[in-house]
Amino acid sequence: MSGRRGKQPNRTEPAALDRRPPWAIVYAARDDGISPGLTFLDACPGKVDAEFGAVLDAVAGAPPPAFSGGGKWEAMHGDMGGYYEIRLTGPGREQFRLFCLLENGTDAQLTERGLHKPALAVITGLRKPWRTTLSANDYAGVRKLGDAYLARLPRRVAT
Repeated sequence: MSGRRGKQPNRTEPAALDRRPPWAIVYAARDDGISPGLTFLDACPGKVDAEFGAVLDAVAGAPPPAFSGGGKWEAMHGDMGGYYEIRLTGPGREQFRLFCLLENGTDAQLTERGLHKPALAVITGLRKPWRTTLSANDYAGVRKLGDAYLARLPRRVAT
C-alpha cells in the first residue's frame, strides 16, 4: 500500500479571474438585445459621448472603489442607493446622466454572472434641461432596467 491512501485525486482548480485594473465596461441589454445605455450614448452629442467614454475609462482604470469622481462620478443615495451616475453638461447647459452599477464579487459570483472580471455595468442614461430635476418616474425607470439586468444569470450584455 502506498502512503497516499486517502488522498484526494489531483483536481485542477479553476483559474482565478483577472482582478487587475482596468475593470471591464459592459452595457446592460434587455431581453430583445437592445442596450438602453448604448442607445442613450448614440443619441448624445459627439463631445458628450466622448466625455462619457473618458470618464468610464478613468473609473474602470482606478478601479471604482478608489476613484474619487472629480464631481463627474457620484454614488447615488436613497431609492437609488447602489447606483452610480456620471454627470455631464452638454451644449446649452443640457444635463446628461449615465447610470451604472458595479459588478464585483467572488470569482464564483462573477463567473455565474458571465463576467471575466469585475465590471462597470452601464444601465441607461437620461438627459434634462439645466436647473430641472429628474422625476421619481425617471428614477423608477432606471431601477426597473437595473433590476431586470441583475435578475438574469448570466447577465445579458450588448456585444
